[in-house]
Amino acid sequence: MQKKNVRPDDFEKRRKHLKNLSDAKLKQKFWELAEKTVDPLVKLAYKNTTPAIERSVLLRMGFSSLEAKALVEKTIKHGLISKGAGHVVYRLSKIKNLEIRDAGLALIKDKYWKMVKDSFEVKK
Repeated sequence: MQKKNVRPDDFEKRRKHLKNLSDAKLKQKFWELAEKTVDPLVKLAYKNTTPAIERSVLLRMGFSSLEAKALVEKTIKHGLISKGAGHVVYRLSKIKNLEIRDAGLALIKDKYWKMVKDSFEVKK
């Protein structure tokens, strides 16, 4: 039988800086550390998206899966994925005073992309 590595019990040493904290202070410290740990993930999620997320958004806006796929592909092709495919459709609907679905279908037919890009001030 192989001997397992046993970690030395250093609990008392590791908790020294927390020993004199009240329950309220420990709770506060916990949430500070939790926020510090999760903050980079929140920033990453806020600033980035994926085609799957964008398709999901479009599905909830009433587009079929095939339409959503086409809209996401065209949004990527036109360099607007960072704006969000749903946002692109929404922006066009406001610019042209169209229903959301009609705006998306127009984009699928390659209409108004320049207008949308200009509204986002995208030069590409």
